[in-house]
Amino acid sequence: MDVSHLALALGSSVTAGLNLYLTVFALGLMQRFEVLQLPPSLEGLAHDWVLATAGALFLIEFVADKIPYVDNTWDAIHSFIRIPAGAVLAAASLGEVSPPLFWTAALVGGMVSFTSHGAKSSARLAVNSTPEPFSNWFLSLVEDGLSLLLLWLIGSHPYWAIGLALLLLVMAGSVLYLFFQFFKRIFQRARA
Repeated sequence: MDVSHLALALGSSVTAGLNLYLTVFALGLMQRFEVLQLPPSLEGLAHDWVLATAGALFLIEFVADKIPYVDNTWDAIHSFIRIPAGAVLAAASLGEVSPPLFWTAALVGGMVSFTSHGAKSSARLAVNSTPEPFSNWFLSLVEDGLSLLLLWLIGSHPYWAIGLALLLLVMAGSVLYLFFQFFKRIFQRARA
């Protein structure tokens, strides 16, 4: 296993938690245009049907992500989609590996997707409490931009991709910790 496989596993898990359909669509296009050589287990992402489906779902998500409270419902539903998909992407990114390594990658990939998805969903919930829609649009565009940047780095600079993915994970973990502390204080005050 070389560093490009590790970058693909970690990076695609992070971006799957933020925007799964953009991740699948971009990886498929990168394979199609030979920007990135995906392992055989992921080459199917470049198939016409997969690209068309991921592209259509990305367009729906792009619009849904800009509408306050619709994005929260979308994120809630996708808690059951992004996390397992991130696990599958991580495990399949390693190519032909032993079953223990495959399952370890799947478990870690699912946890990474859970972390990035949880931070995204929590931040969106907080942003939607403001009366103006512009912060929601801005946050959505930043998420899409970070996802595209990380996916591009996977294909061109795998070490940088790993670094950015780890930085995003630390930031996501910090956001989740802050939200946990915030809600913990609210519930403690409610009991008092």
